[in-house]
Amino acid sequence: MSRNIHTSALAGRKHPRITLTAEDNDRLSSLARAAMDKMPDIASCLADELDRASVLPKGQVAADTVRMGSHLEYRDETLGTTRTATLVYPDEADISQGKISVLTPIGIALIGLKVGQSITWETRNGVVRELTLLEVKQPQYA
Repeated sequence: MSRNIHTSALAGRKHPRITLTAEDNDRLSSLARAAMDKMPDIASCLADELDRASVLPKGQVAADTVRMGSHLEYRDETLGTTRTATLVYPDEADISQGKISVLTPIGIALIGLKVGQSITWETRNGVVRELTLLEVKQPQYA
């Protein structure tokens, strides 16, 4: 399954069903609008994901779904490696600490993904990769 990352290489592939909390949806919508001037391609991809997401009622969280602040483990099917990361807002991003910004191609691909789902995404260098979400741990404030 793949996400719409606006490339011909990904055209025609299925999109996995994604779920967002109402809180994440609201804040990410504002972030996408704010990023349109400086990062129009990335902001547009995030906006597209938000448009097609199922949004949970306010206060509800899906335990097996990536949300902002989630610590997660995924397998890079292309490279055959397993990685851990935390999905964060841009001002908290620090790749050396495994904190991935939601305003990156992989961050957009991960948001709303459910354990067991696989996605195809495109790196900033145009390389198409596939990953499978293996585990999600929700943030302490969840």
